[in-house]
Formats: sequence, C-alpha cells, structure tokens
Amino acid sequence: MNRDPRPPRAAAPRASLDALKLDRLRGLLRAVLPSNAFYASKFAGLANPAGIRSLDDLADWPFTYKDELVEAAGTHGRPANLTWDATRYVRYHQTSGTHGSPLPVWDTADDWAWWMDCWRLILDRGGVTKNDRVVVASSFGPYVGFWSAFDAVVARGALAVPAGGLTSLARLDVMRRTAATVLVATPSYALHLAEVAADAKIDLSALGVRLVIVAGEPGGSVPATRSRIASAWDAEVLDHAGATEVGPWGVGDVRGDGLDVIEEWFHPEFLSLATGGPAKPEELAELVLTTLGRSGCPMVRYRTGDVVRPSWATPADVAAGACAWVRLDGGILGRTDDMLVIRGVNVFPQAIDEIVRSFPEVVEHRLTATTSESLDELSLEVEDRLGEPARVACELRNRLGLRIDVRTVPIGSLPRFEGKGRRFVDRRAGTKRSDL
Repeated sequence: MNRDPRPPRAAAPRASLDALKLDRLRGLLRAVLPSNAFYASKFAGLANPAGIRSLDDLADWPFTYKDELVEAAGTHGRPANLTWDATRYVRYHQTSGTHGSPLPVWDTADDWAWWMDCWRLILDRGGVTKNDRVVVASSFGPYVGFWSAFDAVVARGALAVPAGGLTSLARLDVMRRTAATVLVATPSYALHLAEVAADAKIDLSALGVRLVIVAGEPGGSVPATRSRIASAWDAEVLDHAGATEVGPWGVGDVRGDGLDVIEEWFHPEFLSLATGGPAKPEELAELVLTTLGRSGCPMVRYRTGDVVRPSWATPADVAAGACAWVRLDGGILGRTDDMLVIRGVNVFPQAIDEIVRSFPEVVEHRLTATTSESLDELSLEVEDRLGEPARVACELRNRLGLRIDVRTVPIGSLPRFEGKGRRFVDRRAGTKRSDL
C-alpha cells in the first residue's frame, strides 16, 4: 500500500496509537460511570468496564443504537445518555432527522473544547492558518456541523465569516467582499453556489478561494463530485465526516479521495456486511465508533449505519511517515439502510450518484425506488443540458449491470439543497422512509 505522508501528529506506530486510545477509553469510562445511567445500565453485566484490558475486549460489549437513544429521549428533548446534571450543559444540537426522528444532543464546555481539538486536526489537513478568511455557508440551525466549524476557525485565529440568513447571491458577494480563501459547505451546496455563480456570470476563479471543506453528506470523496467542485471553484477539496451524536470523526486530504478516522479521539470497529463479524481489509463494512473524549454525551460502540471499506497502513508505511489512522477508501460509500437489491444486484444510491456526476452537462438529478410486482425498480430524473438521457442510462448499465429508466426534466425543476442533499426517494413497499 502506497500511502501519502500525513501530518506528523498522525504518524505514530499502531501500537502507540492503540495504547493512547485504550488509556483515553479507560479515562472516559472512569469519568462517566456510574453517573451515566444509560451506560451504567447497558454495562451492568460487565465486570469493571473502566478496567478494560484491551480494545479487543470491546467486541463482547453491547452496541449502542440510534433508535434506542431516540426512543429514550422521547418528546422532552433530553438525551438519554447524559452523564452530568443538566446545569453543566451549555450547547444544544440535534441530528437532521434524515434517517429517522431528530436526536437531541447536549455538550458541556469541556465537550465543546474536545470538538475544537478534533477540528484542529481537520484544519491542519487543509493548511488553514490565521491568515485565512473562512466563509461558513450554512443557515446555522440546530445542526452542530457548521457551528463547530465556525468556532474552530475562530480558535485557529482566522477570520470566521458567518453566512446564515443570506441568499446564495448574497453569500457569493460576502465571499467577494471579504476576499474569502476557504469555503465550508456541503458538497451539494458548493455545487449549487457554483451553479448560481455561473447563471449570474460570476467568475469563481477570480474570488480567490483556495480550499473548499465539504461535509454533511458523501461527495467530497466521490471522485466525480470532488472533481466538479475542484473545477468549479479552481480550488482544492477537503472531505470531512462527522455526526452530531458522535462528533467530527473523519478527515480526508487534499490529494485524493477517502477519509481517515481521527483515531486520536475515536476508536473504530468494522462489521462485515457479509458476515456480521469483524471485517477484513478492503471488505464492505458498517462503521462502529466509540468516542474517547466526550464525557457529557458519550457513545460506546455506536452503530453509525455508514458503509465503508477500511484499509490499514503497513508498519513500513507508518515508519515512512504515513498516517497510522485507518483509511476508508472512497469515504462513506452509503448507508446500510439505503442498500438496494435490484434484480439481484446490490447497489447503493451513492454509486449511481458518482456515475451521474461524471456527466458535466447533468446539473441535478433525483433517484426514486419503487416496487413493481414484488420487485424493486429504479428511475432517474436528470436535468441534462444536452437532453440525451440515453447516454446516462447506457453508462449505468455498463458500470452497474442495471437497466435504469432515465428521463430528462426541465433545468431548475429538481430541488436544490443548502444542507444534506436528498436525491434518493424511497417509495418501495414496506419502507418507513419516503425522502432520504
């Protein structure tokens, strides 16, 4: 495996990294047990969990599921996994509800400092310094991602520019007036801003943005999407992954696709989609995460539902300066609950997204799954400047082995997204969700 060099803080031997993680896990458990009633109950059958001898021992511990947290939170808005008295918490956030009901999450001041520690490593990857001017393009609702990014930029000493409550054109104007060098946005919105700029005859390359940090949805590690963003902005692209209930757990690099799990602060496990047991390198797996520094709302063995393909650097790679953190090739490849079986072929919506994004003339698209005579079917709507959907259908058939009905719709008729893009509509019989 030929791995590009990473920042020195990440270039530590695997044994040293695992020892650091084990020490931090023990410290976290000592801090939260038995005060955290949720985990005290969950771990009641374990003998001295704070004295865990090895990270491998976690394999015998119970998982944490989002559904149980949502159910336990109920309608009162109080997280089930709180460790401390409510008066110690200073920040309220909630998940987007894209894959179910919103989940409330609270943070103490110490927890927020931990968020900043994680984000510091992300900003390091992008080479963000106090000389940068960073526009955070978000509505700044109750979703944590952009709040944490904004505060991290402030902590870095760079100029942090909020862009909530503004139209896309107004945000572009703010970027021009502040001479912004960094943009933080979802991949969908970075592309939408580029579309708005093109319609308004604004030359994005003249703005001087050198780096686009993307998060909130897969895209920054999807080659076609990444290439589109880089080309539109004439800038480097840095992928980042996180979750409100877990924290900012992953970061890519500006040289290519894929994500590294920030193992200084998160312990990852990987469950094989094929067997349910520990995944082998390069095998499709569900990502399971344990937080190592967030005591107010800790997560132990949290089933993220994210589908990934893990790989590990060899000792020789690490000795040569490569990152010891586990790499997720291609980033987040999909969701366990989004996997479709179409005429015997397993496919994730993101695989279709990547193929569609390879056509520069396709401005936007939407995928719909339905059930016909007990069989799942897919249809695809595309805003295609060429008006030639057959070539898209042909590429999908060649690369996925699937015949998908592709039809054109008027430019501008499909939804645009400031937050997470929802380009997959699930209308299959028996599914609980209708808009993903």
